[in-house]
Amino acid sequence: MPVTDPRPLTRRRLITLAAGAWAALALDAFGRRAQAFEAPPPGTSPGQTGERNMLTRDIPSSGEALPMIGLGTYRGFDVEPASDGYKLLPAVVDQLFQAGGTVIDSSPMYGRAEETTGELLSIHQPSSPAFLATKVWTRGRDEGIAQMEASFRLLRTARIDLMQIHNLLDWKTHLPTLRQWKEEGRIRYIGLTHYTPSAYDEVEAALKAEAFDFLQINYALDDRAVEARLLPLCRERGVAVICNRPFGGGGLLGRLRNTPLPGWAGEVQARSWAQLALKFLISHPAVTCAIPGTGNPKYMKENAEAARGPLLTDAQRQQLIALVG
Repeated sequence: MPVTDPRPLTRRRLITLAAGAWAALALDAFGRRAQAFEAPPPGTSPGQTGERNMLTRDIPSSGEALPMIGLGTYRGFDVEPASDGYKLLPAVVDQLFQAGGTVIDSSPMYGRAEETTGELLSIHQPSSPAFLATKVWTRGRDEGIAQMEASFRLLRTARIDLMQIHNLLDWKTHLPTLRQWKEEGRIRYIGLTHYTPSAYDEVEAALKAEAFDFLQINYALDDRAVEARLLPLCRERGVAVICNRPFGGGGLLGRLRNTPLPGWAGEVQARSWAQLALKFLISHPAVTCAIPGTGNPKYMKENAEAARGPLLTDAQRQQLIALVG
């Protein structure tokens, strides 16, 4: 934008200029979204209500239904407003909401991702259906409070649905603050996160020692170590599970690219390996939601469609495990 432009450079104006036509289209779509997201009439099948027919699973600690595919913002949302990647993001968020998804997971460690998320959601608040999840990752009570307060500001919200202690860092120090904020209504759920098997013993000990609403953990078709102890423990303790890194370290889809889909893929409404990989996760009874990250609306649409149609049977899951070895 020319520096001689007489209008003030507000954040809202910066977003609009950067996103261009996409932002205008998204604003129009979001303005009409309240009607589209009304609960379907009793007895109405998903197919009768348009695209919004995503499968849900209840959060054990509350019974609230949560859509089973969400959106991770790592990398994809760490972009500047003037970039080409930023221009795609209104459509990414729109695809998530149109499919019936709500979960958007971010973190102070993801560069600009929280700020980008707040900017995009501000376009259509207060009707946004987003279930906002973010993290605290620092040592010390005061440092944790400062970091979380910054998340509220960047996300432009007075309430965060899920605050997670990332990688268990100083979790015993942060937990009293989170419990107090939950009582006050500033946050709705408390969680832990990790993504490395070397920390599983510590994760297990924390889950046994204290009550948490959520665990966010790495789980993928080719990364199944959590099946041994953590997923059964979460079912036993009533802890919802969010799967991060749902495509493993990134090589899973590449290895499967030239492998034909199983003959039964159409029966579960899966058209790609990405959808089957996600269906594998959400078919586990302990899993509440998977959060594949993307900055591409095409991939967001494809990912969201994994939470439609039948889930996998145990036999189908075992066939997929055999394929990846």
